[in-house]
Amino acid sequence: MSTDSIRVERDGALAIVSLAQAARGNPFDGSFTKAFKDVAADLWNATDLRAVLLRAEGPNFSVGGDLKSFYPVRHELGPLVRQWTADLHMGLQRFWGLPVPVVCAVQGFAMGGGVALLAGADVVLAAEGAKFGSAFAQLGFSCDSGSSATLTARMGAARARRFVMLAEMLGASEALAAGLADRVVPDAQLQDDALVLARQMAAGPTLAYGEIKRLFMKAGAAQLQAQLEDEALTLARVSAGHDAQEGIAALVEKRKPVFQGR
Repeated sequence: MSTDSIRVERDGALAIVSLAQAARGNPFDGSFTKAFKDVAADLWNATDLRAVLLRAEGPNFSVGGDLKSFYPVRHELGPLVRQWTADLHMGLQRFWGLPVPVVCAVQGFAMGGGVALLAGADVVLAAEGAKFGSAFAQLGFSCDSGSSATLTARMGAARARRFVMLAEMLGASEALAAGLADRVVPDAQLQDDALVLARQMAAGPTLAYGEIKRLFMKAGAAQLQAQLEDEALTLARVSAGHDAQEGIAALVEKRKPVFQGR
């Protein structure tokens, strides 16, 4: 299926999933979270599927949450976050758990939830100009979208925690060194190289790939499910507080936030 925010195409046994709101920076919002859950469910129902390529249209992979759209409803974010994460986190579990390899191509900025999404892929190709960031804490938010699980799995707990708490921005080579990306390629070659790799994996021993994924995911499955729920409820609680609402207001009003620790 394809929606306004996600386009799905087939290339034989390969599914190409594209984040399709380029003009908005491919944000995570209410319509995206529902669409992503539905797309993940459809991929599970595709009996002939052998690999997935996750990519994004436009100059950026994803800016993460659409914070400007949060501004008018910032005093109601708690219930909204609980609603959106219910769809998003179900979609993420199903997408990451697909019994086929998932290749991800990253260009431009990948922020917040976008970083969590790509970190759950099996192989991440980054363009040389890509930037990986996590601005949750900078805006008074806790992390979500499985960040605490997928970033820890890729980077290790201490490195992932520092990345999120200090709102770091990593270039492609830094992301490669930290384990967040698996290969770095020239910007102009990213989409072609990712497609070649995804096709190569789709033509490979996908039964074995699926079982390898299952075994690795089984080791952390209970933790992932618990973390996703904890993240959702924590973010809802934090987003209802003063600091998160101040962070959004400061961003939109173009001023420095004044946090009060509540």
